[in-house]
Amino acid sequence: MKIKTVRMAKRMLGLTSAVAMAFCFTACGQKAEESTEFKPALSSETSCQIKVAGNYSNFESLESEFERFYEYYPNVSLNYVNLDDYNNTITSAIMSDEAPDIYVTATWMLEDDKMAPVFENAEVLSDPSLNINLDCLRKGTCWTLENGDVVMLPIFTRTYGMLVNMDLFEMNGLEVPKNYNELVDVCDKLKAAGYEVPIMGANGMTVAGMYYAFAFPYFCDYVIKNPESVEALNSMEKSSGEMMRPALEKIKAFVDAGYLNPGLCSEQIEDDYNAVIMRFFEGDVPIMLGSGDMVSGTQKRESKSEAFLANSFKYKFFIVPTGDDGGYFLDSVNLFFSVNKNSQNLDMTNEFIRFLMREEELGNMAAIKRLTTPTNDFSFDEVYSSLEGFPEDKTFSYQETGLNDAVNKEFRAAAYNVANGIMTVDEAISGYGSLWE
Repeated sequence: MKIKTVRMAKRMLGLTSAVAMAFCFTACGQKAEESTEFKPALSSETSCQIKVAGNYSNFESLESEFERFYEYYPNVSLNYVNLDDYNNTITSAIMSDEAPDIYVTATWMLEDDKMAPVFENAEVLSDPSLNINLDCLRKGTCWTLENGDVVMLPIFTRTYGMLVNMDLFEMNGLEVPKNYNELVDVCDKLKAAGYEVPIMGANGMTVAGMYYAFAFPYFCDYVIKNPESVEALNSMEKSSGEMMRPALEKIKAFVDAGYLNPGLCSEQIEDDYNAVIMRFFEGDVPIMLGSGDMVSGTQKRESKSEAFLANSFKYKFFIVPTGDDGGYFLDSVNLFFSVNKNSQNLDMTNEFIRFLMREEELGNMAAIKRLTTPTNDFSFDEVYSSLEGFPEDKTFSYQETGLNDAVNKEFRAAAYNVANGIMTVDEAISGYGSLWE
């Protein structure tokens, strides 16, 4: 167990197989603070120690918040603990004499019986008496139990889209496309200008691969508009594979037109994180598809790319406009905080969470990590500024679709097979339910 220290500053219904958390917006923001200014609720003389347990080896953004909290509570000491093999040790850690006051949680834990203690010991953070501002959270990031209780609060989120080399676009007199027709037109113009492949990304089946970023949000929107299809898709009924057709046809169209080249991407991009970023920093790729996790790695890799250091350029993240009227913001939380309701310093622990659940603090943390904030304020990082004011009717989470993880995997396999010429669109559709191996 590695420990890094920065000196600083109810109840829960039993989890069942129906633990499918609902995105219940009435629970979020029951007692929101009217002012964005933080007003301490406890004595500034309070002295105690608070431990946060997680699985990041380096959590600079959290340590930055420790420092900021210290301005209000100088006698509080907050420590971050990186637990080795976190997924297998957090339950025993919570039950130990040295249990953390705050700990990282994730949605997958809800379906794992072994993780029951993680939530049985979690504070109900939507309790109005705590005055935690849940209103600052973006629609779809605030998870609630079926009874309306909130026991997990989002810290970092991610979405899927495209990094755009803004200098290349400006040099070629192009605007970032806002809908599918404009995207096709931009690709045609880029090819005419000498860019062999206008769009690149990792040629794989992961959620950070280029097909997921390009077409999966489009598929999700189609499912949301046809809710009667969800049960059949989840049951792996062959006929429901037809729901993938619109998205798969767009992938095939882009490959056929030469806007995407799977083979070239495989040759030049070895993985969906470091290699994608370093290839983009060569400066000759107009559009690079990927996840927000990929974007989070750009800041630290600017100085590691000789090409970027020699010829730096401005880049920004956009949602891929695969729809006739624009793209779709697929919201995903990749890190939650929960509070140990048995904490020996519960009042101060909840006070730190109340401090953290504000646009300014969440934005600061996201900017340091270069992940998307769970709030609607994207002003903290210019790279994500295009998401400011994104239409709510085009923003949703995967959970809102009602689809299970098996559907997600089937789509990824279908997209990869179609793009790489392993299957036709019809073959991928008819193979639904048996594509993922």
